[in-house]
Amino acid sequence: MDIGFWIMIVAWAFVLVWIPFIIYSNRKTHPRALFVLFFAEMWERFSYYGMRALLTLYMAKELFAALAEGEAKAQALGIYGSYTSMVYLTPIIGGILADKVLGFRKAVIFGGLLMTAGHFALALEGMVFPGNMNLFFLSLSFIIVGNGFFKPNISSFLGNFYGLNDSRKDGAFTIFYMGVNIGSLLAIVTCGYVGEQISWHYGFGLAGIGMLLGLLVFWLAGPTVFGKKGINPSSVENFPEVIEEEDIKLLHGTKADRMAALEKDAENFELVQDAKTKRNQWLTYVVTLVGIPIVSLFLNLSDAVTLALIILSIGILGVLFAMSLKQDTKESKERLWVVMVLFLFHAVFWALFEQAGGSITLFTDTNVDRVVLGSEIPASIFQFFNAFFIMTLAPVFSIMWVKLRASKKEPTTPMKFVLGLAQLALGFGVIVVGSKFFATDGLVPVVFLVFMYLFHSTGELSLSPVGLSMITKLSPKKAVGFVMGAWFLSIALANKMAGKIGELTASEDISENATLSETLDVYSSTYLTWGIFVVGGAALLLFVLVPTLRKWMNGIH
Repeated sequence: MDIGFWIMIVAWAFVLVWIPFIIYSNRKTHPRALFVLFFAEMWERFSYYGMRALLTLYMAKELFAALAEGEAKAQALGIYGSYTSMVYLTPIIGGILADKVLGFRKAVIFGGLLMTAGHFALALEGMVFPGNMNLFFLSLSFIIVGNGFFKPNISSFLGNFYGLNDSRKDGAFTIFYMGVNIGSLLAIVTCGYVGEQISWHYGFGLAGIGMLLGLLVFWLAGPTVFGKKGINPSSVENFPEVIEEEDIKLLHGTKADRMAALEKDAENFELVQDAKTKRNQWLTYVVTLVGIPIVSLFLNLSDAVTLALIILSIGILGVLFAMSLKQDTKESKERLWVVMVLFLFHAVFWALFEQAGGSITLFTDTNVDRVVLGSEIPASIFQFFNAFFIMTLAPVFSIMWVKLRASKKEPTTPMKFVLGLAQLALGFGVIVVGSKFFATDGLVPVVFLVFMYLFHSTGELSLSPVGLSMITKLSPKKAVGFVMGAWFLSIALANKMAGKIGELTASEDISENATLSETLDVYSSTYLTWGIFVVGGAALLLFVLVPTLRKWMNGIH
C-alpha cells in the first residue's frame, strides 16, 4: 500500500467536506467577500507551501547533484534561508505600495501573476532548461516579489468589509486563517507526493496551477462581490471633502448649491488623481519588473544577505529605542521597550522553528525510518503535521485561553512567549532523545518526528497569534505600521539565521561516504546545541524577565 498516496487522498476528502461546511454554516453571518478571499488565500498558500515542501530537497538532490553531499546540502540551505528571509521582507514594501499607489485589488492580482509566473518558470527550468541557475534564481525572485504584493494586502483587504468594532471580525479572520492552513495541508501532501514520486517539476507546476486558480476566483468575483472596494489606493478612496474659496461663498446659499459645488470639487479632484494614480501604477509595475533580476542576484549571496539583515535589524532596534525616548509618557516609552525585547526572542523562536522546511526535511529524508505498513512515505509530506496540528488544536487553545482569562489565570504575552520557546525546545529534545537512544542503524523511528511536530505546533500556537495583537496594543498610534514592519523584519532575520543554523548540519567536512550513524550524530549535536541549549536558555532568560516586562506593559495584558 502506498501510504503517501492515501494520506493525500484522505486530506483532499477531508477538505472537500470541511470547506462547504464552513461556508454553509457561516453564509448568513459573513459577507460573500470573506469566502472569496478565503479561497484565494487558500490557493496562494497552496502554491507557497507546495513549492516550499520540495525546494530544499530539489536543490540538494537535483540542482547540486554534482557536488559532494555535504556541500550540496549546505548550498541548498543557504539559498533556502535567503529565499524565505526575503519572502518576509517584501510584504513591508508591498503593503506601502498598495496603500499609496495600487490599491488592494490591483496589488493582489499583480502579486498573484508574478507568483504564478515564478512557479511555472521553476517547472520550465527543470523540464526544458535543467540546471540553469539564472532561470532558477529568477523564478524564486518572481515568487519573492509577488508574495510582497499579495500576502499583506489580501488580509488587509478583508478588514474593509467589517466595521472597526464589528463583533464578527475575529471570527472572520479565524476562518481566513483556516484557509492558510488548509492550503498548507493540501500543498504539502499533494505537491510533496507528486514532486518526489513522479517529477519535481510537476510538483512545482501544481503549485503554479493552485496560485492561478486562486487568482482567477479573486479576479472574476471582484466586480460582483467586492463592489468598488479596493480598486483605488486608500489615499484616493478616502478623499476628503475639500471646500475651495468659491464654495465658501455658497455656504449661505441653498443646500442644492452647496452640494453642487462640493460635487464639482470632487469630480475635479478625481480626474486629477485618476491620471496621477494611473501614471504611478504603471511606473510601479515597470520598476518592479526591472527590480526582479536584481533580487535574484542576492539569492546566491548568502553572506551578504545575512550581513544586510543583521545591520538592518540593529538599525531598526536603534530607531525603536530613539522613538521610545521621544514618547510623551513613561508608559508609551516602556511599552516600546517590551517590543524591542520580544523582537529578539521572536527571532530566536522562528530561527529554529523554520528548520522544518530546511534541515529537518533533509534529516527526515536521510535519518528517519519512513517505512509505514511496508510503504515509504516521501520526506516532504511530513511537513503536513504542522498544518494538521494547527487546524485541530487551534480551537482547543482558543477555549483554553478563554477559560483561563475567566478565572484570571491567563498568561501574559511575555509568558506565552516563554511557553512557546519551551515547547520548541521540548520538540527538539524529542528528536535528540530518539537519535541518541532509539535509532537503529542511523534511522530514528518516525514517531519521534511526529511528536516533534506536535510540540513545535503547540509552541507556535502559544506564541505566534499573540505577536501581531501585541504590536497593535503596545505601539504608539502614529507608528503602528512602522512597528509592525519591524516585527516582520524579525521573522525575515530569523529565516536567514535558520538557513545558517541548517548549514551546520551539512558541513562540507562530512565525508561523502559518511554512514547514516555519522550524519545522525551531526544532526543530533546541532539540534542539542541550538534547539535545546540555545532555545531553552532563551526561554529561561525570558522567564526571568517576565516580571519586568509585565511592569513595562503598564496594564496591557
